[in-house]
Amino acid sequence: MCDQHFEDDLKQYLTRRQFGALSAGAMMGLLLPRAADALDVKESEVNVKTPDGTADCYFVHPASGAHAGVLVWPDILGLRPAFRQMGKRLAESGYSVLVVNPFYRNKRAPVVPPGASFANPETRNAVMPLAQALNPTTHVTDAKAFVAFLDSQAAVDKNRKIGTTGYCMGGPIVMRTAAAVPTRIGAGGSFHGGGLVTADADSPHLLIPTMKAQFLFAIAENDDQREPESKNVLRAAFAKASLPAEIEVYAGAAHGWCPPDSAVYNQAQAERAWSRLMALFQKALA
Repeated sequence: MCDQHFEDDLKQYLTRRQFGALSAGAMMGLLLPRAADALDVKESEVNVKTPDGTADCYFVHPASGAHAGVLVWPDILGLRPAFRQMGKRLAESGYSVLVVNPFYRNKRAPVVPPGASFANPETRNAVMPLAQALNPTTHVTDAKAFVAFLDSQAAVDKNRKIGTTGYCMGGPIVMRTAAAVPTRIGAGGSFHGGGLVTADADSPHLLIPTMKAQFLFAIAENDDQREPESKNVLRAAFAKASLPAEIEVYAGAAHGWCPPDSAVYNQAQAERAWSRLMALFQKALA
């Protein structure tokens, strides 16, 4: 997960990419590429009722028409400008997107100040308790509430399946979402997800037989080095369930490489992962 071996990996991958002088402010300025055929979109801050309270979320969708819904689970730094960028990019690609604040029970977004980095001990001390307060039960109740919200929106085409994506701690939540609402979730994407395969009785991979979604697992190189068998367990479980799953280790990409504000952001591999997600959505959410 996000806290394990972080500082050693940060030094390794920053050196490898010559990011040693890159400041948090510079990383904040990174912008995701905009597609040439990007749609005009509408953005809003929304409040979603859940069994545990009210979640503050970002909802963005094409300016006209109804489209397949997408539920985005951020990484441990939560809902912030980088994830609004990512959600808006999905909407410009033709999806109605809800990016959630997973920590709403304790704090509204943003839970860290602009430019905060997980490399900073103060940031880690602030967000780790928020992440640890979540569990498989909260994942499922939230997933059901957020999917219900999407299905209540005029901008969402209820005749099309919903997609869901998760980053870091969001990876296992994506899997639990697909299992919790199998009739609605048609595609799931996990990017440098942690805790996908564990020895616990509630390990996310044990839910695969209850899913009906196609999946993409984009695995960080250093995550795979520490848990090389996890990808094989996932492959076997999806094959047994007869569900399509693209499971790949992204060479040279460190845990956390996809969000553009990450200290280990790898643009080339992040764009490759994005292209694979677009291919999955075009196929599974048609």
